[in-house]
Amino acid sequence: MLKKITVLVLFTLVFSNCSGADEMETIVEQIENEENNMNETIFIMGDFIDGAHPTSGKAAVNSDKTTLTFTNFKTDNGPKLLVYLSTDTNSTEYVNLGNLKGVSGDFTYSIPASTDLSKYKIVNIWCVDFSVSFGTAELK
Repeated sequence: MLKKITVLVLFTLVFSNCSGADEMETIVEQIENEENNMNETIFIMGDFIDGAHPTSGKAAVNSDKTTLTFTNFKTDNGPKLLVYLSTDTNSTEYVNLGNLKGVSGDFTYSIPASTDLSKYKIVNIWCVDFSVSFGTAELK
């Protein structure tokens, strides 16, 4: 019993000295500000869905419409995988953003200035060799 009381007293002393209510409020405000800043910088975004291969993660375009960012992205490896902004999931019309930078992680691609994002609103991981989509994300 004495051991429990000692632990409780030590616990109380440690936490009462380490952070006060003001410090906690400041931390909460900082987190909220960071979340608001993140939301303000995103123009449109979408979640990846499976195509011919399991694909997941998020795709987002910044408010300047200059970059496409993948977060928590994951798909299978394949030959000649490209990132397209396309009009549909079959990539009938597309803007090529370049080679897929990796099959897992966070990546950023530059969007050409002339790209009409109201037309090219599908992010497509396209396998050139087999003419198949590994996965897509609709930007909304």
